[in-house]
Amino acid sequence: MKLIVGLGNPGKQYEKTRHNAGFMVIDELARSLQIEPSQLKFKGLCGETRIGGEKVILLKPLTYMNLSGESVIQAVNFFKAEKDELLVIYDDLDTPVGKIRLRLKGSAGGHNGIKSIIQHLGTEEFQRIRVGIGRPLPGQKVVDFVLENFRAEEEGDIKTAIENSTAAAKQWLSEPFEQVMNKFN
Repeated sequence: MKLIVGLGNPGKQYEKTRHNAGFMVIDELARSLQIEPSQLKFKGLCGETRIGGEKVILLKPLTYMNLSGESVIQAVNFFKAEKDELLVIYDDLDTPVGKIRLRLKGSAGGHNGIKSIIQHLGTEEFQRIRVGIGRPLPGQKVVDFVLENFRAEEEGDIKTAIENSTAAAKQWLSEPFEQVMNKFN
């Protein structure tokens, strides 16, 4: 079983914002795997399929970013998912736009969605794909920055990051995460 969670905020107004990079990857992954995450389950939108005999679940929490852990813990408990069966995809301020970083574990690094997941799971040990969104301009508040759309000159870079994140998630369906990290980091 593989549970892939993309973080973001629900609603049309947030659809293309930096904070929704995780949702963007889940949407691309869903298209690629021909899964429709349209079931309302686990306080989110969920879709599932089988690949190579293994169940694959995609989840987009609809709890808003700061409460993402509420959705994730419900899905983890329902599927009895082990820590190596969970992959969380989210936006990262400390990674340049267009780049991705894969990690086996780590702190929240100031990301409230990850902070909520760590709190609800009771561990920092879960696999992640961090999608680079860059840093705010001087004087710009982080909260305003993450809720703005990508600039026109960044669209090619974020598209590349989404494609690479999707490829990494798909590779993880058949290979150990450490091998996927070696390829994409």
